[in-house]
Amino acid sequence: MRQRQLTGRHVLMIFCGAFGVIISVNLVLAYSAVSTFPGLEVKNSYIASQQFDERKVAQEALGWTVRADAEAGQVRLSITDAEGAPVRVGALDAVVGRATHVADDVRPEFYFDGEVYVAPIELARGNWNIRMTAQAEDGTQFAQRVILHVTR
Repeated sequence: MRQRQLTGRHVLMIFCGAFGVIISVNLVLAYSAVSTFPGLEVKNSYIASQQFDERKVAQEALGWTVRADAEAGQVRLSITDAEGAPVRVGALDAVVGRATHVADDVRPEFYFDGEVYVAPIELARGNWNIRMTAQAEDGTQFAQRVILHVTR
C-alpha cells in the first residue's frame, strides 16, 4: 500500500476550494438581500427629518389608536379616538405585506362598517405589516405601521 503525500499543490487546492465556497455563499446571500430590498422610504431623508417633529405632534394630538385583526378572510382595521369611539377618516390608504419583502404586498380597498374598516383579503399565517396613511377630517395626516399576527 502506497502512502499519499500532502504536497503544496494539495494544500493550495484545499485553500482555494474552501475560500471559493465561502465567497460563493456570500455572493448568493448578497444578491438575495439586494434583490428583495423594497427600496427607499423617502426621497430625501434630510427634508423628511426636518418635518418629523411637526408631523409627530399633529398626529399625537389626534389621540388615535389603531389595531388590526385578521379572521375569516377579512382584515379589520380599528381606529379609535382617545375616548375609545370609532373614528371615520376622510381618506384611508393602506398596504398589507410582509416585513421582509414586497412580493406579497397588496393594496386592499377598506370600507367603514360603522365601527371598523374592513377589507376582504385572505392572509397566510405569519407576521404581516399594514402600512397605513389616514387623513383626519381636519386634514391632519396620520401614518402608522400596524403589526398584524395571523395565527390561522
